[in-house]
Amino acid sequence: MLENLEVQNKIVGIKQSTKALNQDKVKILFVAEDADNHLLQHMKQIAKEKNVEVVHVDSMKKLGKACGIDVGAAVAAILK
Repeated sequence: MLENLEVQNKIVGIKQSTKALNQDKVKILFVAEDADNHLLQHMKQIAKEKNVEVVHVDSMKKLGKACGIDVGAAVAAILK
């Protein structure tokens, strides 16, 4: 599933992903398991309300690498 993040139509980060979720632009939401749950709880709720698929990833480091960045990522999203 992570290989889908290699596509161009993605965003990385909590702020951008939340904005895209609120605008109904997200197809799949990737969430790192080791990210601060307090920060992600609201995003998960929005995704559930909008019937967006949520994929859990083992670590922020793994998610960041899948996105092609050198730092960890708490959240990434594939856009519609």
